[in-house]
Amino acid sequence: MNVGVTGHQERSGIRWSWVQRAIRIELSNAGYVQKALSSLAAGSDQVFAQVAITLGIPVVAVLPLEGYERFFNGPTLANYRRLLRRCEVMQLTWKGDPERAFFEAGKFIVDNCDMLFAVWDGARAEGLGGTGDVVSYANRKHRPVVHIDPFKKAVLR
Repeated sequence: MNVGVTGHQERSGIRWSWVQRAIRIELSNAGYVQKALSSLAAGSDQVFAQVAITLGIPVVAVLPLEGYERFFNGPTLANYRRLLRRCEVMQLTWKGDPERAFFEAGKFIVDNCDMLFAVWDGARAEGLGGTGDVVSYANRKHRPVVHIDPFKKAVLR
């Protein structure tokens, strides 16, 4: 089975240590996971990738567009580079609007996973390609979604 992730980036009120534990429990209970797909964005994607690597699950870094590094800074850039060195890389080559590239990467992850982890408050996406858009796409594709709500500290299916 392949698993993928979508989720919030840096938002106040999220206890990332709780998110990390929830992802670890859910990944451990998922059965045999062949690969984990993540865009390595700040926040949820990086936490998910780190947990997968720690559990010995190979991670595929789905990079939405060339020059993706420019969307990171400070500690998130350093973490991105550290994680990227430990991943298989799938470089997508979307040209044009970066928000559209991020949505296309989310759709690629959904199309190539058997289960999607969504670290998400359940609200609509704030911009094209946000978590809400990716979850809606997963629902249309009939992919099971493990909804990890970091604000309610609940895991929903």
